[in-house]
Amino acid sequence: MTRTAPLLGLVLATVVAVSGCGLSGSTATDTGSTGQVPELQPGQRVSIVFESYNYGLAGAWTDTFNALIADFGAKFPNIQVTAQKPQGNSPNPATDTISSIQNQLVAGAPPDVAQLGFSDLDFTIGQLRAKPLDSLFGASEVQRTFDGRLPYHERAATLDDRDGHTYGVPFVFSTPVLYFNADLFTAAGLDPNRPPATWQQVAEAAQAITAKTGKGGVYIDCLTKTAKDWCFQSLVRSNGGRVISEDRRTLTYADAPAVEVVRMAQDLVTSGGMPKLAQKQGYESFVRGEIGMILETSAVQGTFVAGAKDKWDLRSTVMPRFGDKPAVPTNSGAGLHILSADPAEQRAAWELIKFLTSAEAYERIAKNIGYLPLRTGLLAPSESLGAWAAANPLLGPNVAQLDGMEPWVAMPGNNYLQIRDGMMDAVEAAVFQGRDPQATLADARAEGAKLLPVR
Repeated sequence: MTRTAPLLGLVLATVVAVSGCGLSGSTATDTGSTGQVPELQPGQRVSIVFESYNYGLAGAWTDTFNALIADFGAKFPNIQVTAQKPQGNSPNPATDTISSIQNQLVAGAPPDVAQLGFSDLDFTIGQLRAKPLDSLFGASEVQRTFDGRLPYHERAATLDDRDGHTYGVPFVFSTPVLYFNADLFTAAGLDPNRPPATWQQVAEAAQAITAKTGKGGVYIDCLTKTAKDWCFQSLVRSNGGRVISEDRRTLTYADAPAVEVVRMAQDLVTSGGMPKLAQKQGYESFVRGEIGMILETSAVQGTFVAGAKDKWDLRSTVMPRFGDKPAVPTNSGAGLHILSADPAEQRAAWELIKFLTSAEAYERIAKNIGYLPLRTGLLAPSESLGAWAAANPLLGPNVAQLDGMEPWVAMPGNNYLQIRDGMMDAVEAAVFQGRDPQATLADARAEGAKLLPVR
């Protein structure tokens, strides 16, 4: 497979230091190494720390990754891996990742390899000092990792590229999937074999479910700060807009397409079709059979399957569209990045990354958690996940949306989290607190514009 050009926007020409946090910037050539990292010598023992937000999630996530790390240790007995979750107490552990690593960098002991979100890529390179993998190990070695008998899907392979370098190996992601409770559809007089294809149909189905069953109609897990903005970007893109211009210089989330998305979600709440719930409350209520539909990442599909088993009929379909406009799924997820400056630790981290993104690892990650295997050839009828995929139709919408997937676009600069969180605070206030969508988004955009980097 020949890798395509990077999918994620333009590149910052220079990276500036974070004000007041004690971290210095880095560039593509600032790797701490003058040549390619040597292989480990026979018997050479190395200890590395792997930080992953999956360890902050109970059940299938932690169990699956504990098993993978154990298998890695059996294959590489000379490499000791200490796995840890990010420091913090957020309901969504992924939101703690950046501050956790920042704190460890200041203390002089960052993790050697870390799972970092695609929307954090600018900051990961400039301030967390992620190393360009092609500089460390050679472009041909990196390419071989993406290739092989079952190569990466071309839309996934470049998500951690910047300025002609590969800074991480994309690890896990999903597109927004509409999961629904077929039993509640039937109870509401709806046909579960014809799930909603548009947001207008979602609103109508939600009203029917609430009126006929007393249950919640729908929960859209794209509308709170905790949810981040990957799914909100997908909604806005599907309505013909963007939250930031293609050159990443101008915030556009107060433009008509975004305002219309927020007003649609607000209407669902005011009409009684969508309950006022935080992110975790939303998907836990769906698991209990208390909500008819949920737009959600497949990262919680395993939880849905376990909760619905022998209790109610769980099904899924592609993300609804706005009228006749095509739906534009964006990706959630994260890549694996090397932060260590020590050559032996870098080599050990690279072996761990290759193992965790192998076909064998993706078999477990897909089956146990529900993430889409980025080596999509695994899903072919003759391959190891073929029979499983055929027997698990919940996977279908995610796979179907992959070819049309567009990337989750990172907000630029060192203040990107404040920009993103300000936008999502405004969305949440409008949808769940009844604030005026246009005015609220416009106010947030004005504040966010002050935080954009000077070009």
